[in-house]
Amino acid sequence: MSRRDQIRMTPDEVRAYLAEQKVINVATIGPNGRPHLAPLWYFPHGDGVATWTYGSAQKTVNLRRLPQATVLIESGDTYETLRGVSLEADVELVEDTAKVTEIGITLTQRYAGAQPGDPVPDALAEFIGKQAPKRVGLLFKPTKVVSWDHTKLGGVY
Repeated sequence: MSRRDQIRMTPDEVRAYLAEQKVINVATIGPNGRPHLAPLWYFPHGDGVATWTYGSAQKTVNLRRLPQATVLIESGDTYETLRGVSLEADVELVEDTAKVTEIGITLTQRYAGAQPGDPVPDALAEFIGKQAPKRVGLLFKPTKVVSWDHTKLGGVY
């Protein structure tokens, strides 16, 4: 068995990892052909992730031109603790205000510590509802998943 095979995460491990992490780094292609990299909060969505951003943001402009991105989620401070997932993804831009509001509420509740299905406070719904018209939802649908979990090596390299 190759070392690569030893550190690859299973689909269930990838889902669990995405659920526990907090920040993605999103690479889109800018107008000059170079990568544009931006960190974003997210939540797991299907086999991928979802988030929102301003409709006028550079990443949004890039995704309107080419709705593809690479998403990196990583953790670990030493070689033996390195873990991560890289998603090459097609990106769906969501512009329906009601759907963008749902994405914003889900995202905000996740970072406030709420659990899926928890009630949405009226003040939060009102606040997010005012933000939604300026934003777009981003649904990252993986076309390729690469993962690594060096903890599986047991400290042996």
